[in-house]
Amino acid sequence: MHPSVHARENPDKPAVIMAGSGEIITYGELDKRSNQIAQLYRSRGLEIGDTVAICMENHPQFFPVTWGSQRSGLIQVAISNRLTADEISYILKDSGAKLLVGSKQMLPVIDQLRAANPDVAQLVFGAGDERNMEAILESMPFTPIADERAGVDMLYSSGTTGRPKGVRLPLPEDEDIAGPNGIAMLAEMLFGFHKDCVYLSPAPLYHAAPLRWNIAVQALGGTSVVMEKFDPERALQLIEQYKCDVGQWVPTHFVRLLKLPQEIRAKYDVSSIKSAVHAAAPVPVPIKEAMIDWWGPVLNEYYAGTEGNGFVFCNSEGWLAHKGSVGQPINCQIHICDERGEEVAIGEEGQIYFESGSKFQYHNDPEKTKAATHEKGWTSLGDVGKLDDDGFLYLTDRKSFMIISGGVNIYPQEIENLLVTHEKVADAAVIGAPDDDMGEKVVAVVQPMDMADAGAELAQELEAYLRQSLSGVKIPRQIDFRAELPRHATGKLYKRLLRDEYWGKTDSKII
Repeated sequence: MHPSVHARENPDKPAVIMAGSGEIITYGELDKRSNQIAQLYRSRGLEIGDTVAICMENHPQFFPVTWGSQRSGLIQVAISNRLTADEISYILKDSGAKLLVGSKQMLPVIDQLRAANPDVAQLVFGAGDERNMEAILESMPFTPIADERAGVDMLYSSGTTGRPKGVRLPLPEDEDIAGPNGIAMLAEMLFGFHKDCVYLSPAPLYHAAPLRWNIAVQALGGTSVVMEKFDPERALQLIEQYKCDVGQWVPTHFVRLLKLPQEIRAKYDVSSIKSAVHAAAPVPVPIKEAMIDWWGPVLNEYYAGTEGNGFVFCNSEGWLAHKGSVGQPINCQIHICDERGEEVAIGEEGQIYFESGSKFQYHNDPEKTKAATHEKGWTSLGDVGKLDDDGFLYLTDRKSFMIISGGVNIYPQEIENLLVTHEKVADAAVIGAPDDDMGEKVVAVVQPMDMADAGAELAQELEAYLRQSLSGVKIPRQIDFRAELPRHATGKLYKRLLRDEYWGKTDSKII
């Protein structure tokens, strides 16, 4: 389906509700605005296969712009609104964008981009000059363009380990804008999305998962309740207020929800939730157990990437029988390989490869594409894991985050997962830092619930806590405290920034 279909059948139904302002965009309005956007693109010379970039906060016009790109046969690049002008400029150049769509909030950065990107036109919602999007759209008709054709997104990795990689997918073979939507089909089949679902969206829309799940909701005809910024108590309020039955989360959301005082958690009715979809990283076992105890067996986990090369799924029942797993493959076969590319035995760890019919390439970077591809054509996201006898996949960590201390391979994720379950810890990152004797030593960087607790006494308490469950080689040799960790709004930790700091690299940036 497609919003244009729902606009004809139910034009007054809310497609989008902005949680902060309460602004509602109905399906009728979404269809009209996206048609105007498409008309504007054509009036500016954008043709099928061209690239348009969008860089905005969670803005009411995000979806009209996105659906306008989709029905124009364009390749849309969603860029994080947290980036600097230099970082955005890199993506504009790398993607070949001909137009940048932004918002008034982003003007200080967007203005800096003009000189560095003279060939990239700019249109800005709320601008006080010739770039004003609202004023330009007033002259655009509500009718569809003559050459409608389904477009596609090209999203960039969040750059947690280096420069972001643009994942280039071909335009859909089916040119019909209302043609099959693979993500919507998965959402319906596995996660319980439906035409009347109310979806809580707590994450930034420029990221792959929030953007694509919201698009799936609107393809099915449901309603997206979009938080401008995540706040744990506000999320509970919205679930109760709008009777949200589906939503997409990341582990840090669950941690922050569970850290709320019990009286706050008990204050709100969350019984409407039927499917809490989550990904980005495995949830620590105690955290997921606590969420299932609270919300019921409604947590549905998946493991996949922007690359779209495979999909692994696990419902609550499957997870309870295989705690710590991210599930079983749905549309692919999983291979676990050693450093030589040879498959390892069941239960042994190695790099995870997907075997599927899906193909992708990293834009302008054949070397990265080659590095992610096995000689048999399988592809990898760079993660390490293992399979059990039932074919359930367990993630160990990203290969690039592995610590080698005295010749022993140590994966930080296990240590981090345990640290965040401590009542005095809000967030934690574990990295390898240089060590003259061991090559690398394990360092934990901890964000306490209360910075007043930071110090030697808490460090000793955390070390004792870890020793109850971990072998000595995994115990951090150093525990440092920070008021906040460099975590992306999507939940991903910019561990590279911490690691570079400890290794003396001062020019590292979030990309």
